[in-house]
Amino acid sequence: MLEALPNAIGPTVFRGILMKDPGALAVFKSGIVPVLTRFLLEGTAGPFSAEGKVEAEGTCRIARSEDGRFVLDVWADLYAPIGRTHGEAPRQGELVLAGRLAAEQVFTRPFAPPGERRVTKLDFDGAPEVRHTRPPLRAPESLAILPAGAKPLEPSPRVDPTTMTFGLVHTDSNMHVNSLVYLRVFEEAALRRFAELGRGALWLGRTIDIAYRKPCFAGQAVRVVQRAFALDGRLGVAAVLVEEKDAVNDQALAGARPFTFAQMLFEA
Repeated sequence: MLEALPNAIGPTVFRGILMKDPGALAVFKSGIVPVLTRFLLEGTAGPFSAEGKVEAEGTCRIARSEDGRFVLDVWADLYAPIGRTHGEAPRQGELVLAGRLAAEQVFTRPFAPPGERRVTKLDFDGAPEVRHTRPPLRAPESLAILPAGAKPLEPSPRVDPTTMTFGLVHTDSNMHVNSLVYLRVFEEAALRRFAELGRGALWLGRTIDIAYRKPCFAGQAVRVVQRAFALDGRLGVAAVLVEEKDAVNDQALAGARPFTFAQMLFEA
């Protein structure tokens, strides 16, 4: 499951690297924190037992983007032994790649007044020396467009009929809807669409490219707007998440500013 993969970041990168790095600790102490803007997740077929031990390797860098922002880039590979929870599988016990991820997190001052949150310099005592540069962040709107080579399964994006209402169960410690919640929201909406199109629901998300533009909060009602496609024997969706009031008609939808953008690919 894709939503399990980001669990590797905590022990490998944040606790394994950043919490031991004086420069990173100085950044956090100054009130600057990395805020997630994008995940790229890929899961493999396995099978993997629920009791299998997962190992992970992670790395990261702080880089200055060409648009002037500072970004924490994170990568991790997860490994697990082939196996089943009950019974044995072919290649039982063989350690293989179970999934990989990349994450982009922009440094910001989330608790500063509006207009003072963007970080364009690190000039305080103990600040890390940033030697890496990187291209600007990809526009999240690009994920709402079908990927190259995709065959659309419907003429245009359509609003999912199911309303998702967020509650406290979906929020993290800063009261934002947790970034991993959106993965399940998009995957479940895609399965409903595949079933509606006569493709059934026996599909599992294998990759997702998801960009977070602004957070949702408990109490908000939202809708997924998506377009299904086929690509190299897989099904997929290009989707956005908007407020329910922006999904009532085409005119409102045209003026909507989505919270989150995603492209997902599925395998049977």
